Amino acid sequence: MVLEAIRYNGGKLSIIDQLQLPFLESYIDIQTSEEGWQTIKKMQVRGAPAIAIVAALSLASELQQLLTQNKLPTNAEEVAVFIIERLTYLVTSRPTAVNLSDAARKLESIVSKSAQSSGATAQEVASTFIIAAEAMLTKDIEDNTAIGEHGARWISTKALPEQQSKAIVLTHCNTGSLATAGYGTALGVIRSLMSNGGLRHAYCTETRPYNQGSRLTAFELVHDEIPATLITDSMVAALLSRRGDQVNAIVVGADRVSANGDTANKIGTYGLAVLARHHGVKFLVAAPLTTIDLATKSGDDIIIEERPPSEVTRIKGLEEDDVTGDAKLGTVKIAADGIDVWNPAFDVTPFALIDGIITERGVAEKGADGLFHLEEFFG
Repeated sequence: MVLEAIRYNGGKLSIIDQLQLPFLESYIDIQTSEEGWQTIKKMQVRGAPAIAIVAALSLASELQQLLTQNKLPTNAEEVAVFIIERLTYLVTSRPTAVNLSDAARKLESIVSKSAQSSGATAQEVASTFIIAAEAMLTKDIEDNTAIGEHGARWISTKALPEQQSKAIVLTHCNTGSLATAGYGTALGVIRSLMSNGGLRHAYCTETRPYNQGSRLTAFELVHDEIPATLITDSMVAALLSRRGDQVNAIVVGADRVSANGDTANKIGTYGLAVLARHHGVKFLVAAPLTTIDLATKSGDDIIIEERPPSEVTRIKGLEEDDVTGDAKLGTVKIAADGIDVWNPAFDVTPFALIDGIITERGVAEKGADGLFHLEEFFG
């Protein structure tokens, strides 16, 4: 059974509440852009592609209601202004992931063009936005499937010793159906390897402090019956140095890839890349072209979001009553009161440590000059 993290039909949007996973599968209805902003900010939905899609569909849902209730502004230009203001607001929910701002920019262009066309009505402008937002959902799944196929093929042909036919792959954070419209980017590569018989085993890291790996990726791997093992973030070096069943590739996602290939991804990614280089393990970034930001020259220009200290000093889990057997979600303190906390959500991996960037159009590798030429994928 396919895991549906985003459900949308006829203007009705609901998302699985990722703060409740893996203990409880519950869905949240989203009817307005304000509700979309809140779910993104609170990380009830996360993952760069999913953030962009939920933001767009939350506004589409709001517009659909306004159309049904006959409460739209009276003319095309007023509707366009309203939509653009809502898009600008939605972008402020998570600043690092470029997919959201990229989607907003493209949707703004579509809306502006629609409003400026001769004889345009308010209803037509709203409908144009809704259709464009809905198309993002379908395209994301198509792109992720292509990313999975390209990545699986690259690993099978370029990361395995001659005598080995099945790969051992490690991934970080969550980059699957819960982070996208479906299938996933880095986890999509693992899914593709699994489907074509090319996967021996997968490892996922816990991804402290928000535990996306232990809560979400492990949940997806179990759901899809993929042979996998969960490890803590601090165990990666020991795993890579182990003789025998050695990891062949590390595949991660991305929240923003700069023009030179520097990649912002979940905190801990940079450390994985350093370890991969030291141990001779291929390090790959899986990201749709919407995540590649040619306007950002290097990782030095990427704004890194900082999260609340409580995410580091507290941890959420399932509490079980030893007497009754009842269970409930609870949060416990794990740090001394008064300690200072630094909690960056992302770090930047230099392009020099990346062997390939997997996109829906193929795998970008560094040229003879040692540089990525990502602009070639946008022809």
